[in-house]
Amino acid sequence: MGTVDAVTRFLFEQGCYVTEHHSFDDRLSGRFFIRVEFRQPEAFDEQAFKAGLSERGEAFGMIFELTAPNYRPKVVIMVSKADHCLNDLLYRQRINQLSMDVVAVVSNHPDLEPLAGWHGIPYYHFPLDPNDKPAQEAKVWQVIEESGAELVILARYMQVLSPELCRKLDGKAINIHHSLLPGFKGAKPYHQAYEKGVKLVGATAHYINNDLDEGPI
Repeated sequence: MGTVDAVTRFLFEQGCYVTEHHSFDDRLSGRFFIRVEFRQPEAFDEQAFKAGLSERGEAFGMIFELTAPNYRPKVVIMVSKADHCLNDLLYRQRINQLSMDVVAVVSNHPDLEPLAGWHGIPYYHFPLDPNDKPAQEAKVWQVIEESGAELVILARYMQVLSPELCRKLDGKAINIHHSLLPGFKGAKPYHQAYEKGVKLVGATAHYINNDLDEGPI
């Protein structure tokens, strides 16, 4: 019995109806990934479900998470002056294409306050003093904590976060980098790509860590 069969058979036994299924094999890490969306029966015992799936997955060393499809995490978006990423994120939230609630926009510049205001989202402008970066980041962290944000999106926030803030945001902050990582890290990636004669460009979303543009994609 394979992994996919084990999971789908368990769902069938629990009276669940699979509405969507995706899987892939990562040969480099030796891991097999599955994402399944399903409708549960009216009498659904979540704790019993988790216990049963854990037992079924022991043979595969399975690690899983169970999340409701209508779950909407609270999100803080960090920006500088470029508006295209922020505009796209707020638009997709407004039409329910992205399941999230943006609770605040934080910036080191005042430029995008009208855009956030049009969507009715609080905007926090914290100018950055190169000689006192910890003070500015303390204000940023205060907004994140007080807003109850579960996720932070760096949408063209053109500053390198300190190791301390990276540590606090470990596993809960995503950066949008305007190149196809792992190529062309850091500033001006389009210029780097042009100089190398690259014909294909794009963008990459990755979790942040202490190393610039090195976090998990």
